[in-house]
Amino acid sequence: MPEAIERPTFARDRARIAVTVLLTAALSSCGSMATLPVSAGTGPTPQLPPPHPSLIPIVKVARAVGWSDGATPQAATGLHVTAFAGQLDHPRWLCVLPNGDVLVAETNAPPKPDDRKGIRGWVMGKLMASAGAGVPSANRITLLRDGGDGSALTRSTFIDGLNSPFGMALVGNDLYVADSDAVLRFPYLSGATRIAAPGTKVVDLPAGRINHHWTKNLIASADGSKLYVTIGSNSNVAENGIEVEQGRAAIWEVDVQTGRHRIFASGLRNPNGLAWEPSTHALWTVVNERDEIGSDLVPDYLTSVRDGAFYGWPYSYYGNHVDGRVVPPRADLVASAVAPDYALGPHTASLGLAWSGGTTLPPAYAHGMFVGQHGSWNRKPLSGYKVLFVPFDDGKPAADGPIDVLTGFVSADEETAYGRPVGVAIAKDGALLVADDVGNTIWRVTAQQR
Repeated sequence: MPEAIERPTFARDRARIAVTVLLTAALSSCGSMATLPVSAGTGPTPQLPPPHPSLIPIVKVARAVGWSDGATPQAATGLHVTAFAGQLDHPRWLCVLPNGDVLVAETNAPPKPDDRKGIRGWVMGKLMASAGAGVPSANRITLLRDGGDGSALTRSTFIDGLNSPFGMALVGNDLYVADSDAVLRFPYLSGATRIAAPGTKVVDLPAGRINHHWTKNLIASADGSKLYVTIGSNSNVAENGIEVEQGRAAIWEVDVQTGRHRIFASGLRNPNGLAWEPSTHALWTVVNERDEIGSDLVPDYLTSVRDGAFYGWPYSYYGNHVDGRVVPPRADLVASAVAPDYALGPHTASLGLAWSGGTTLPPAYAHGMFVGQHGSWNRKPLSGYKVLFVPFDDGKPAADGPIDVLTGFVSADEETAYGRPVGVAIAKDGALLVADDVGNTIWRVTAQQR
């Protein structure tokens, strides 16, 4: 009897493996190579060639393996990189506290059973897992304290039992944490290595059984009375229906006392990093744009965020470039769509964002934004997998191009990923910190000693 039970199970497993291999090969071989370099889709006026939608998307995934002992990313000339902390569990986001302690969100996607349904979705899930996105979420925030030598001497579980935490912001003695489904407030005491008190819910955030873009980030206003919260879309281009996009693809403004909120800006497919530009006091964000219309489209971007502005998603991209896949169209909304300020290259998965104020890196990095690019899956050849610096001049990105700060996260043949950068932050001593969720490391970038 046991054999009669095991044989069909084994047969199903073999069939599933065969389907996976065949569809993975099909997905990996389909789709056109990029005809433009990443630089063509970078800057204030990116090239936007005609779209090339396809039934089977372009897929190119570097298999996640992590770093070998002693290996590091490649720092730009004049910079030096070392490991601040290693052996973490999928570290994605960073928050530097006033006393210099560093909070790290060790996190991954929550359960979302209705996302990527069907055989195609199942295979895509397997491919994303091979890229390092399939590990269970640790659901905690860890505190790291510098021992004075540029490495973390103290490590402690600061808050646990969370639900895929991401963004963090300290306002006075209140620490705000963006879980995948709510913003929580915790009491904070300077120097504490753990918060045992339960969090108080400030506001619920869109989540549910799809929760396609689950990462939620936040930043506080200068006076601490408001939080600005990023909420990604529930789909690529509203293929799950516009009704499941209620309140999504947007940045919310939330009153910290009452939890009342409003849509501050909309049409932003998947906003992540947030930063204030100090001379204009404008809010800036990095946004992951849509997929599956070719290796050269659509550039992810860095943009200032205007109160009440609409940025196109899902009906158009980069201003009024209509996406014909979205039915019914909305010509009225397309006409009002704001074009972003600065393109960051197609499919780069630009997530991390930090203003460079306080950095002790060389003068070239004194005024601008650091950007963590997690790396593509929908482009051949790969894009992203690096940390960029975008210089600013008079409150806006400068005319000269971005600077590669950290590279070397993938092998030369693009088959293997040693790491994938996500969150970026300026440490109290002015070093640049980079969260690497495949390398399970926080990297520390400083000026090269002469």
